[in-house]
Amino acid sequence: QVLLVESGGGLVQAGGALRLSCTGSGDTFSGYAWGWFRQVPGKEREFVAAIGGTGPRTYYGEFVKGRFIVSGGNHQNTVYLQMNNLTPEDTAVYFCAARFGLPKSSDYDYWGRGTQVTVSS
Repeated sequence: QVLLVESGGGLVQAGGALRLSCTGSGDTFSGYAWGWFRQVPGKEREFVAAIGGTGPRTYYGEFVKGRFIVSGGNHQNTVYLQMNNLTPEDTAVYFCAARFGLPKSSDYDYWGRGTQVTVSS
């Protein structure tokens, strides 16, 4: 059984930074791609970043605008999301996800339970 567990969320002031981690268990994760998503109550889940494939390749949601960096994965069981220059609009529950194959902005097979990120103004 594949399990994903996020950590690193918390409360930070606007302009600050947080580093989220996601650790997987139950598989070797060889050939997997990883994604980060976020969700605010009452809104749809939003794609944040993905990593995987040769390189590995990385992709980001349009709103990221160079502020976030996704790393890790690459046949390892841990992936990270470094978030810089945070704004109150980044407040959300952040989820980690994994899928076998190439990184995408959707269509993931496994999901973590999420970690809350709150950015105060």
